[in-house]
Amino acid sequence: MDDALLKQQLKQLLVRECDKEDELDWQGIADDEPLFGRQSRIQMDSLDALQLSLAVQQHYGVRIEGAKEGRRILASIDSIAAFIRHGQ
Repeated sequence: MDDALLKQQLKQLLVRECDKEDELDWQGIADDEPLFGRQSRIQMDSLDALQLSLAVQQHYGVRIEGAKEGRRILASIDSIAAFIRHGQ
């Protein structure tokens, strides 16, 4: 899969699965933008992380396990895409 297409799909998935359609336009999310934390515009929380993890598993067949590992993988669109590429 093309890297740009994968990242586009991940941004769309994030906005849809985390119910952020009213707050965010997927096209405005930078690949390296932090998804968690005070500096994050996205402001994902633990429930969002769980929803996104399950959606990634369902769509791409890779499993994100553990809170510490999940936080690292779900840090940005870039890190999620890298995990998917290495997991498939």
